[in-house]
Order: sequence, then C-alpha cells, then structure tokens
Amino acid sequence: MSTASTRLPEGRYGRSSDERADRRLKIAGAVLGALLLALVGYFAYYYVGQNKISAEIIEFDATKDAVKVHLEVRKDSGATGYCTVRSQAESGAEVGRADFRFGGEVTRIDKVVTLRTTAQGTTAELLGCHAD
Repeated sequence: MSTASTRLPEGRYGRSSDERADRRLKIAGAVLGALLLALVGYFAYYYVGQNKISAEIIEFDATKDAVKVHLEVRKDSGATGYCTVRSQAESGAEVGRADFRFGGEVTRIDKVVTLRTTAQGTTAELLGCHAD
C-alpha cells in the first residue's frame, strides 16, 4: 500500500504564501531602512550644517574660587552667540555656571575665560553653544 503525497508539485501553482510574505517583508524592510537613513541624514545636516557656533575646551585650571577655561570657538563670520560652561565640585555638585558671548567677523577665537565658583571646582564642562 502506498500513500499519496499531499504536497503540490514545485512551480506548478505559482508562489507559495510563505514566498509572498517574505517578499512583502523584504519590501517593508527596504522602505523602513531608507526612511531611517533619510532621518539620520536630516539630523546630521541640521546638527552639523546649521550649527553656526561651536567650541571645545582645550584646558582648564581650577583654583579655590574660580576656574580658568581655555576655549577654542569656531563660528561663521559675523555670527554672534554664547557658550555655556559649568564646573562641578569633587562631590558632583555644580559650583559654577556662566555664559560667555562671542561675536565679530573672525571665525576662530582662542580665549581664556574665568568662571567664578562658589567652592573648589574640579571640572570644566562645555554644556553647549548657541547662535543668536
């Protein structure tokens, strides 16, 4: 006694439902991947391309009641704005915060600024720069 096969012959009746589902998933994945890539590109352009003023801390020197911070600021010609710097104590408490303004036609500024503190500061942290 032989048993009859219940499988359909390969390729005779078109694609199976699993193949159709796989194709739909591939298309959906490609569309979502393209959207994610476009979103990352937009945010990268907005953050890098539209940022008219940026800075970094080169070094700092902490004393009992102040922190001297050497800032290197890069900005567009004619752009004005400010950078916010803060200092924290060894315990992690914030002991000083100040905004330092930058303007003019020059595009690169090296400046040592003094941040007054309420106690001995152990750090100097650049929180960010913002154009006016």
